[in-house]
Amino acid sequence: MNKLDKILVRVQKPARYVGGEWNAVKKDWEQTSVKMVFAFPDVYEVGMSHLGLQILYHIVNKRKDALMERVFAPWVDMEKELRKEKMLLFSLESQRPLIDFDIIGFTLQYEMSFSNILNMLDLAGLPVRSAHRDASMPLVIAGGPCAFNPEPIADFIDLFVIGEGEEVINELLDAFRELRDQGVDRPTMLKQLAKIPGIYVPSLYTVQYNEDNTIAAVTPLHEDVPAKIGKRIVRDFDQVDFPTKPIVPTMGVVHDRVMVEVLRGCTRGCRFCQAGVLYRPVREKTPETLVRQVEEMINNTGHDEISLTSLSTADYTGVAPLVKNLLDIYGERGVNVSLPSLRLDAFSIDLAKEVQKVRKSGLTFAPEAGTQRLRDVINKNVTEQNLVDAVTSAFQNGWSAVKLYFMIGLPTETYEDLDGIANMAKKVVQIGYQCGVPKGRLKVTVSTSSFVPKAHTAFQWEPQNTLEELQEKQRYLKEKLRDKRISYNYHDSHTSFLEAVFAKGDRRLGAVLETAWTKGARFDGWSELFNYELWLEAFAQENIDPKWYAYREIPYEEVLPWDHLDAGVSKRFLMREHKKAMASSPTVDCRTGKCTGCGLCPTLEIKPTILGGADIEPIQGEI
Repeated sequence: MNKLDKILVRVQKPARYVGGEWNAVKKDWEQTSVKMVFAFPDVYEVGMSHLGLQILYHIVNKRKDALMERVFAPWVDMEKELRKEKMLLFSLESQRPLIDFDIIGFTLQYEMSFSNILNMLDLAGLPVRSAHRDASMPLVIAGGPCAFNPEPIADFIDLFVIGEGEEVINELLDAFRELRDQGVDRPTMLKQLAKIPGIYVPSLYTVQYNEDNTIAAVTPLHEDVPAKIGKRIVRDFDQVDFPTKPIVPTMGVVHDRVMVEVLRGCTRGCRFCQAGVLYRPVREKTPETLVRQVEEMINNTGHDEISLTSLSTADYTGVAPLVKNLLDIYGERGVNVSLPSLRLDAFSIDLAKEVQKVRKSGLTFAPEAGTQRLRDVINKNVTEQNLVDAVTSAFQNGWSAVKLYFMIGLPTETYEDLDGIANMAKKVVQIGYQCGVPKGRLKVTVSTSSFVPKAHTAFQWEPQNTLEELQEKQRYLKEKLRDKRISYNYHDSHTSFLEAVFAKGDRRLGAVLETAWTKGARFDGWSELFNYELWLEAFAQENIDPKWYAYREIPYEEVLPWDHLDAGVSKRFLMREHKKAMASSPTVDCRTGKCTGCGLCPTLEIKPTILGGADIEPIQGEI
């Protein structure tokens, strides 16, 4: 029995670490020039549910000259064993230590996974700070939504990919191979890679601060380094490479099904939503492409569920005929079709009935706020009547369980808005009874998350509610929703506070992150392992006040830590949206054909791809 086998019998879920799954790719190590490992800073079950991993794994492994393997954050039991046995963190496919690879690529999905990145680098036998690594060590790169404000982890990552990765990954691998073969040193390589559009090398920029701790400027250290880095975007989304032979996990994962991306981007313009900005413009795939991709994926995996994924799948132009077509083909084979969530104003009970022909589950709606005034503030263009109509249809057609998602702590929120949440939940209960749902079966679940201001949104200048305010609001709602027919769940406010600190943070937070990690911070997104007191100690030790980041209202003229990264949407547009929010004034959805002047289409020289939809003529320049 080798050392790994001995370890695996001592950990809870050994399947997390062995690989060998159906459709996993194991290439000849010696015959492959560039070796990359995709590092997901959370456990296997979470990482294997991430579509981005499957996409990049497919694209890189299609190349003759490159391979991509996988590694996930080891759970605490596995970490303990690795350290005890002095074993380095290894990949799943070849069980090789990460230090043997050319490139380690992290995905940044959630600020609360940052401590796991440092832990994984350390377990790999690497210095956590990029300045302490040399050319003999792997290049450490990162991408994903949190790369749009990467400053808190800038000291640990060699380069960031800003935007969509399908095309830039090949450009990066080509350039890396050429530079490595030329034998250039690490600083020269990074300077050359920074010339690729969408690549941000933080070590090539310096940050100056004002006396009041605000940022004075983020400046390139060399003339040929761009002052602003624009995001990468896939122009032909219908024809872009997509994995129709995805890896099938050997254990239960969060999303254990075929995932096909029907569209990318969202035109809704909710003012709290970062993804709605980062993934603009909307690009829809044709039904023909989707049906072909689904067929190949079902044949290559054996999954019994098809998930039509996107930020707003119900907005897909042909969603109803697509669902009907897929169910006509696969329904008799026991294959279910699921939509990730249903918008109230796009809700069709006929669609829901189609979707749940094979297996019926509860329905989930996200009104986000309890009053129309606050929904107008956040630009959530749905009404209470939309909710009433949707749940009435659902209850009349045999559903008995409904989940409602809201956000608390939104800008301008009052207790009247919280009362609106409670009243809405009670109204849904009454509608259920009126529609004849038996008392024992009716179930309404209310879930609230706490508002976190995010970079590149209209609310990026807003403060977060204090911990005390959030906790008081949670207590207030708990009391208001004291009803055996209503379940109330809420997100931990301490986690939301730290998320806000890092979402709005700058480079000075790197020292706090490193200190917290050395004190034992791991899996901060997991309630059983999150240690808030440890983080407070780290902030105190580094003499940094986290409240300054989370609770401060930022003036428009202040330089933001992420101003040198361009998501395509103009700052002027975000300011205008913020002012409209404060006036409770909604903005139309540009899917209607009226351009809102966000600046993205002229800046990136692209137009939305909406099948048979209104042609949106972008307003030139910023307005």
